[in-house]
Amino acid sequence: TVLATRDECAKQQEEFILSCLFRKRKTELPRPKSRSPTYSERSSSYDSGVSSTKNYRGRSFSRSPPRHRSRDISRERERRTRWRERSPRSSNNDLHKGQNREKRQQLLEKWRLNNCSSTNEMNDQLEKIYQMKPEELIKKERHFWTRSAPADLYYVKKEDNLRVLQGTEKLLALCNDFEHELVKRGERVRASKPPYSAPPRKKKLHRYKCCKVHSDSDSDSEISDESDEEEGLMEELERKKAHPDRLHPELWYNDPGEMNDGPLCRCSAKAKRSGIRHNIYAGELSLEKCDINTNNADKLYHYRITVSPPTNFLIKTPTIIEHDQHEFIFEGFSLFSHKPLENLPVCKVIRFNIEYTILYIEEKLPEHFIIRELDLFYEYLFKEILELVDLDLKAAGDSNGCAQFHFMPRFVRELPENGKELLSMNEVLSHLLRGSKSLIPKENLAEIINLPLYKWQSLVDEVKGMVVTFPGKKPCSLRVDQLDKDQSEAKEGEIKVPEIVHFGIRPPQLSYAGNPEYQKAWREYVKFRHLLANMPKASYEDKRKLETKENKLQEMRTQSKMKRDVTIAISGEGFYRTGIMCDIVQHAMLIPVLVTHLRFHRSLDVLENEINYKFQNRSLLQLALTHPSYRENFGTNPDHARNSLTNCGIRQPEYGDRRIHYMNTRKRGINTLINIMSRFGKKCETESNITHNERLEFLGDAVVEFVTSIHLFHLFPRLEEGGLATYRAAIVQNQHLAVLAKTLGLDGYMLYAHGSDLCHDLELRHAMANCFEALMGALFLDGGIEAADKVFGETLFKGNQKLLHVWVNYPPHPLQEQEPNGDRQWIPSFKILQDLTKFEETIGVHFTHIRLLARAFTDRSIGFTNLTLGSNQRLEFLGDTVLQLIASEYLYKYFPEHHEGHLSLLRSSLVNNKTQSVVCNDLGMGGYAIYANPKAELKTKDRADLLEAFLGALYVDKGLIYCQTFANVCFFPRLHDFIMHQDWNDPKSKLQQCCLTLRTMEGGEPEIPIYKVIECMGPTNTRLYTVAVYFRQKRLAQASGHSIQQAEMNAAREALKNSQRLFPQLDHQKRVIAKSMKREPGSRCMRDERMDFNDNRKFDFNNRSRARSRSQKSLYIPASSFDGDSRKKARSCSEICRAIRSNLTLSSTNLSTSCLKEIPKTNCLSLQQQQHSVSNVNNSEK
Repeated sequence: TVLATRDECAKQQEEFILSCLFRKRKTELPRPKSRSPTYSERSSSYDSGVSSTKNYRGRSFSRSPPRHRSRDISRERERRTRWRERSPRSSNNDLHKGQNREKRQQLLEKWRLNNCSSTNEMNDQLEKIYQMKPEELIKKERHFWTRSAPADLYYVKKEDNLRVLQGTEKLLALCNDFEHELVKRGERVRASKPPYSAPPRKKKLHRYKCCKVHSDSDSDSEISDESDEEEGLMEELERKKAHPDRLHPELWYNDPGEMNDGPLCRCSAKAKRSGIRHNIYAGELSLEKCDINTNNADKLYHYRITVSPPTNFLIKTPTIIEHDQHEFIFEGFSLFSHKPLENLPVCKVIRFNIEYTILYIEEKLPEHFIIRELDLFYEYLFKEILELVDLDLKAAGDSNGCAQFHFMPRFVRELPENGKELLSMNEVLSHLLRGSKSLIPKENLAEIINLPLYKWQSLVDEVKGMVVTFPGKKPCSLRVDQLDKDQSEAKEGEIKVPEIVHFGIRPPQLSYAGNPEYQKAWREYVKFRHLLANMPKASYEDKRKLETKENKLQEMRTQSKMKRDVTIAISGEGFYRTGIMCDIVQHAMLIPVLVTHLRFHRSLDVLENEINYKFQNRSLLQLALTHPSYRENFGTNPDHARNSLTNCGIRQPEYGDRRIHYMNTRKRGINTLINIMSRFGKKCETESNITHNERLEFLGDAVVEFVTSIHLFHLFPRLEEGGLATYRAAIVQNQHLAVLAKTLGLDGYMLYAHGSDLCHDLELRHAMANCFEALMGALFLDGGIEAADKVFGETLFKGNQKLLHVWVNYPPHPLQEQEPNGDRQWIPSFKILQDLTKFEETIGVHFTHIRLLARAFTDRSIGFTNLTLGSNQRLEFLGDTVLQLIASEYLYKYFPEHHEGHLSLLRSSLVNNKTQSVVCNDLGMGGYAIYANPKAELKTKDRADLLEAFLGALYVDKGLIYCQTFANVCFFPRLHDFIMHQDWNDPKSKLQQCCLTLRTMEGGEPEIPIYKVIECMGPTNTRLYTVAVYFRQKRLAQASGHSIQQAEMNAAREALKNSQRLFPQLDHQKRVIAKSMKREPGSRCMRDERMDFNDNRKFDFNNRSRARSRSQKSLYIPASSFDGDSRKKARSCSEICRAIRSNLTLSSTNLSTSCLKEIPKTNCLSLQQQQHSVSNVNNSEK
């Protein structure tokens, strides 16, 4: 079954229904005579959108999808009416046709989607379905009820179990005939031929370097490697071409374990014993074989497979079986499983540049089938016709057990009240047996050649789009696109058998897409075009060079030997009809993808038992185990699937946007970087479309570091910051994480490409370490920090319960141990604590252990005191990792379009000394810092350390929720300005990026800016450095700073300001950011923020002054409010603090009950302050 999800499907649906209704071949009306029977004219008139010529042999044609794929129903009826008027038929036949036409018209109305009476209503209904989620589609599909067509002569109930049906002697005889005539036919033909041994391959020695060593001969070795690779590719292609049973030089076939250009697997013998890529699934055991002569209704679970959208699955000529004066149309496959299928993540696959969703819907088990029929049909379709010889549904190494799943084709007819009648399996086998006959019978060859045009066209219509087979050939099956009976090349006195015309596609290795010369020319063209676009002014010669390169590419694409599309003509002698149309092939090629998906998630049950945690959202676990190299395209040998789709699938598929393959994965290049980094965060948590684990790895890295830091902090209370950092580095390093991943056996669950990238242990261990971090990130998102902490501890000390007990049951902080119920009773006794209560009132948080807050403000110069029991250095260590985790979680959830590197850049702009010192100043923390020798002004590093220590104390005393709310208020609103001003990109990096865009056309080493210290003044402790920056031997700017690095940064900033005309990339970046600001949904505040890129300071001052005037009485903004209007984000922490210090009371606000309901109590620092803030926000909006 297919689910329509697009407007364009309406006409396709009508055409599909119409072709089903007028499928009566015995009574089909003749077509009017035509003057010429030549193939070229028939092709141009009958096949719209296909280029053809009379002498088509050995030539290639462009295969572009037709512009008008569907025809109007009224035109179709009018044409058929005209044929009927011209055809001499008896009145009885006309009456019979009229009755059939009325019945078919009624059936047409029933087939309309949801009984829509017009196309507009159908389009509206299709639009509603398109907007449905998979869960809603499944619920909608369950409204249908089914029954099995009667077949009492073939199936009877078992006496000991009335639920189970078994086959009669008549059915078993039918199965024997089917097996002998169709399933074993190819095997008999192959056995009668002499054995063929392929020429031996040359052994290729692989050199592996554990580290990259550069030398002068690197370029020469790379060129030789490329030539050797190209030579090896051509040798493999020639080996396949030399097979004596090859059907045609342009048709490619499938061999077990082979791709078109060589072996599928080049892994070592050790690697072949594990991994999903080798069809080995963890926990998959041999299944007890089903009773092949019954339907096993007491053991199997039945599901109906559906596909959405229906593009390329609704075809003009579907497979139809006539039975009991009814027409049963193929609608898809049924799946039978030995175990119930839980609510697993949706299976998605990209094919024809369209993302398809494969769903399975549980239904009542159909009655009239037995397992032997399903096995015979599977062997015939998947092994004999499609030749998917590498597809194996059994457990690894299991040859005697049962397949993990069984599949049955569904041929249905509609019944009243949303009912469907399923055709019994015996009729399907009988149809295939009846349809297996010679394509062109030799005894009727002369008669067929001399048929009138309309009768000949009727014969062609019967087989057009059908899959025909030639047993023993390679490949043995192909789709018939046209028949040509032209006798101009036949020898005198002989009759030439009509030829099958097939429009195929060459493999990428043989077309321009896989040609190394074309790829090299394409890369040069793209590079030249990019450099030309970044030049201040392109010369006429450069434009001519670009045009020449473009023309060269066009010539290479139009060469006949490099075209992907090819027209193939083969004699029809020896071919048999199958009765299988392309729709069955299209659906069948999705089954390997679904099987792989289901087997993978069954293996994840074993992993969940291993970690002793059940995921609520299983898609997170799947994402954590998906390597960036993995592509779920075919579910089996990719070249086998491509060959079968090309040979037997739909002729002219409708393609989607090709950007779907890289729009969510491309991250290289300066333009891509600027484009992604100019995007603002979402208003709410949004799921990312990036389908690999790099983002989860970014989050999991922070989770692992946080969990490790918390335990070390409490387990070693007397260890200073340096020792804690050393221990943490030993635990979180990749080498150790790879060991933990091996402990869980993650290499048996990882999804990655079956290539050479991860064949070596070094790369595999690195991938396993990343996978473990991604798993920790998935656990954090699914079950919180507690779930990640539990799994990490159990994995770290697996097999050692004593150490695990110590790791889990760590003691509280020493200050908390001294006063378990709090220490605020000491406030009157210490002036320091009394001062800190003022700070508590300012931020709206009252510490249970206020001595923790005092320790957070105590510098190490004070030494040990009984009040604080130490300095704030250990709390700095803890606060840093707390902020890292909170920032990582926020960025992961609210920036779904950013990759791991982009998220790291944003996090660096938040978690750095400069930002932390600004927040420290906004909250006035410097006034409460305790030093042995008070400082007149704190350095940036000192203020940042104060803030980190405060966050550490806040976490120890209040937990993670308070820290998250603090970051929501004081840190995350600043991201908007960071993105607009590109604060994530430091001036030196930005200047170098701009210089790299000005590379010359000749190549070579790119020119980069050079920094030189031109002056050094002052004593050592207050020395002032002056640095000048040069590009292309010209000084761009100079600036000073108290360190060489700071002076270089200032010089780069001045160079960017003074040399804007030299760098077109700067204008491009401004346009991208301006475009992103327009796309961001905002209010009046955002419209006021149309910044002048040359005067950022002026913009900041004006913006802040407006914010102050609007928020004189505003208090804390709740965490939930940051998902709304951007005006709430514009308030700086200093403004919030001033409002808090004004000590507004709750009675002075006008707070609505609806606003109170929106405030999550878990995120409140102070409920009274939260109420004030919501009230003031509402007032400002009004």
